Formats: sequence, structure tokens, C-alpha cells
Amino acid sequence: MSIAKEIAPHLPYLRRFARALNGTQASGDAYVVEMLEALVVDPSAFPRDVHARIGVYRIFLKLWSSVGLNTQPSSAGIERSAAERNLDALTPRPRQAFLLRTVEGFSIEDVAAIMEISAAEAASLVQLAGQEIADQVATDVLIIEDEPIIALDIETMVEELGHTVTGVARTHREAIALVAKKRPGLVLADIQLADGSSGLDAVNEILGSIDVPVIFITAYPERLLTGDRPEPAFLITKPFQPEAVKAAISQALFFDRRAGRKAA
Repeated sequence: MSIAKEIAPHLPYLRRFARALNGTQASGDAYVVEMLEALVVDPSAFPRDVHARIGVYRIFLKLWSSVGLNTQPSSAGIERSAAERNLDALTPRPRQAFLLRTVEGFSIEDVAAIMEISAAEAASLVQLAGQEIADQVATDVLIIEDEPIIALDIETMVEELGHTVTGVARTHREAIALVAKKRPGLVLADIQLADGSSGLDAVNEILGSIDVPVIFITAYPERLLTGDRPEPAFLITKPFQPEAVKAAISQALFFDRRAGRKAA
């Protein structure tokens, strides 16, 4: 199979990545085109020791780094989203790792293969990105979880990222009371709560009064796959990996337009 046929299915996703990395679609596309032109001149530059999708991102990042684009200032006069402004503040290597992991959905092992580093280093870069994001968008977090040990684990992860836990609710009623007392900037919610009440119902009631990003952490993900509000944009299945929770928190706040200010 020719290189063109191998990489063609991955180009729309690479354009998305390039746009996020560069800040504008025009700038991202320019570097995608430059990468393609370089491959026409020297097809042997395309890595054959990895899957084509990994190879496309690897060679793109080599080009991106070689021209120093990551140190250039953002284009003046262009209206930028909150996520793009947040992105500009991330240091280059964590920014690459974060986008590969959370936007493109690569595993840590694949991120490592693309960036040609160890898996441990890739995980460290993603975690560093999370910490840098927290510095920009530190917020108040409500945890809705009835298992004390799990709640403590989640609270520790939230605080390690630099956020503040406003409270831990074990029931629907407690969750609503805590929101009335202190409006959160993020909600982490289980579905099945201590008294038989529903975390999903609690979240629906909360979203009826405030607009806030929600991450569901549950052993019953199928209960969210109904098409009803709230849509599970961020869904983590128990048992969970701490890195997955931290990445979801960073991603939810990074791409949220309200991010960057403490809840009132």
C-alpha cells in the first residue's frame, strides 16, 4: 500500500491536532501540507516500525518541533476560544502529550511512541499538563460519592491538581444542599448513592440551576447511555485509574469556557 493511502484516513484527525497545537486551522493546515510535501520528496522518512496513525503524528511533531513553531506567539487580532487561550499557556512538551492523550485519544504507550520517549515520561508530561492547567483554571469541586474510601481517593486527586473540594455528598439531598451553600466549578458524581437516591437525578437538578461541567465516575455506565440529559461527555468506569480521573478533570476544565475563575 502506498504512503498516501496509508495516511489518508488519519489526515482529518491530524488536522484537528494541528489546529489545537497551532491555534488556528490555517496555521495547522500549513504544517500538515508541509509534512505531506516532505514525504513526497523523501518517502523513506515515514516510520515503518509503528502503525500508520502513530507514524503520521510522529513525523508531524518532528516537523513542528524542527521549525520552532511551538515558541512563536499567537497570531494577533484572531478571536480565540477559552481552550485555545488555555493551550497557549502550556509549555510545549506537556501540551503535545496532553492533546495526544485527551483530544486524540491515544494511550500513554502510543503517546510515548509518537513522541519517542518512555511511557513513564509520557505519563509524567500528561500529569504536568494537568498541573499547569490547574494553575490556570483552579476551581471548586463538588464530589458526589457514597463510598468513603473512594471519596477520599477522589478528593486527594482533586487537591493534587490544585483544586479545592467544597464538600463530599453521600446523597441527593446532601448534594443539593452543598451546591446551595457553595457553587462548584466542577462536579464529580457517582450514580448510585448511599440512601438509594440517584446521583444522576442530583446532577440533573444541579444543572437546572447552574451551568457546570460534570464528570461521572460510576460502576454503572450503562445507566448513562440513554440519550437523556445530561449527556456523559466525561464518563469514567469503576474501578478507575487515578491518571484517567486526573486527565478527565483537566480536560473538562481545559475545554470549558467558564474555566479560569473560581465559582462564586
